[in-house]
Amino acid sequence: MKATDMRDMSVEGLRKYILDGRQELMNLRFQQANLVLNNTARMRQLKKEIARAKTIINEKKLSGEAA
Repeated sequence: MKATDMRDMSVEGLRKYILDGRQELMNLRFQQANLVLNNTARMRQLKKEIARAKTIINEKKLSGEAA
């Protein structure tokens, strides 16, 4: 998901996105440990998306949009 799309989401929506991303990342780690993972680049992409969502939440806090 692009940063512009994330900025349109609410803080609660972003938090849910982070939780879902962490769950998917955990599943990918299990797949990697069992040598079943096909797309290893997805793990790196997912980590970056989670960090991007956290950054946007922090931006919204600092600007006063989130309580």
